[in-house]
Amino acid sequence: MAGPQVDDELLASLGKRVADQVSEWRPGASVIDLRPLAGGTSSLAFTLEISDVSPRESPLVLKVAPPGLEPVRNRDVLRQARLLSALHEQSPGLAPEVFFTDAGEPPEVPPFLAMNLVEGECLEPILVPVDQRPSPQVARSRGLAAARNLAFLHSIAPADLGLSEEPVVTLASEIERWTRAFETLPPDLRGDFASVAGLLRDSMPAPVDPVVNHGDYRLGNLLCGGEEVNAIIDWEIWSVGDPRIDVTWLLFFADDGGHPAAEPGPPVGTPSGAELIDVYESERGVELGDLSWFTALSKYKEAGLTGLLLKRADKNGTAMKPALARMRPELPRLLREAALLLEG
Repeated sequence: MAGPQVDDELLASLGKRVADQVSEWRPGASVIDLRPLAGGTSSLAFTLEISDVSPRESPLVLKVAPPGLEPVRNRDVLRQARLLSALHEQSPGLAPEVFFTDAGEPPEVPPFLAMNLVEGECLEPILVPVDQRPSPQVARSRGLAAARNLAFLHSIAPADLGLSEEPVVTLASEIERWTRAFETLPPDLRGDFASVAGLLRDSMPAPVDPVVNHGDYRLGNLLCGGEEVNAIIDWEIWSVGDPRIDVTWLLFFADDGGHPAAEPGPPVGTPSGAELIDVYESERGVELGDLSWFTALSKYKEAGLTGLLLKRADKNGTAMKPALARMRPELPRLLREAALLLEG
């Protein structure tokens, strides 16, 4: 499915709604400019410039649910806004600050949220060309900061964020989510996913206390200033569940994580997986167990997620980024590696 599109009618309608919200939020302020940003498939993004506000209140980022679709799951921007507000209250380094929202009248009139534009660089070192990577020292420092930030996030009880009633996503549900993704793929992208799914189900570890999981926690979803993390972004698939899901996903994008999309070349300089685990465990005061199982789940998830991206690119005839193109022949290997971890 192609990403949601912005036309003149939507831009005009959105502009009027945003102007109304701005005047309520900051009486006397007015909209100077509303401009689309390049975005993904789950929502629309805009930059919003406003007059007569403080420097940190303009420009803003506007996230809008796709018009014509029910704002559920990863399209539920108001659900994201509630979490972002709770996290920002705990620490600005966890999430941008949400200034105002509009519920709209979905699906025709989509809801939106407006949040501050956090400064920083957002890139995944192993997925960008070698000449665009940060220095090894910066990559290492950012990796350690990411582990500390994740430990802090996971140390906050969901109840302290107003999430007592949020359903906990079980490991069985996590397996089924990516299994359903595999079932939609053409045969050449599926591999022997059913065998891996069975191994995952048969060896599920005991649950631990649930936390707020980002769902795609890695440097590519962090805004970094120099060697530090300024904010976590892209919270579309957050959930309450097992913290080891986020931890092993972060490890997968380290130099020694074996991610098949990494551009060949010298090491990025990120900390080893063992170092990241040590930092996380020390910061949280916990000891993680069963990480081989969760590493296998991460490989299974990556193979299913990448399969969806490849299927979409094939259907639309769009050019692939080199990192995604490198993944196509590696999907069977990811599944074999997952199986070996589970059988060993």
